[in-house]
Amino acid sequence: MCRAPYRTLGKGTAVLYLLLSMSDARLEQFKKMVANFPDSPMSHFSLGKLYLERREYAEAARALESAVRLDPGYAAALVALGDAWAGAGETAKAREVLGRAKAHALSQGHPGLAEEIDERIADLD
Repeated sequence: MCRAPYRTLGKGTAVLYLLLSMSDARLEQFKKMVANFPDSPMSHFSLGKLYLERREYAEAARALESAVRLDPGYAAALVALGDAWAGAGETAKAREVLGRAKAHALSQGHPGLAEEIDERIADLD
């Protein structure tokens, strides 16, 4: 890898540039995973979580909705979808999805996750 472009950037800018490049590579990797495994909730979840990290909330919501459509009981995907809606400013949608996530978490024996979801719901107020 040629390091010349990094020499002309400040240290903080170079690190940010490297992280964005890595994020773009991961994005392409996850998009390819979704294309190769369109019926896998995990592939859509992984793509949605990366979009959340990038604060691309509409894209995150689309990917996470696909994960939830494929596996309606996927509590982690529901929580992430709630986070995407909250990030997009859609608090009513976030609250509804997080309520469903909590119900699934409790039915699956995950009270700790249910408490975490309660905190997310409280933060919407």
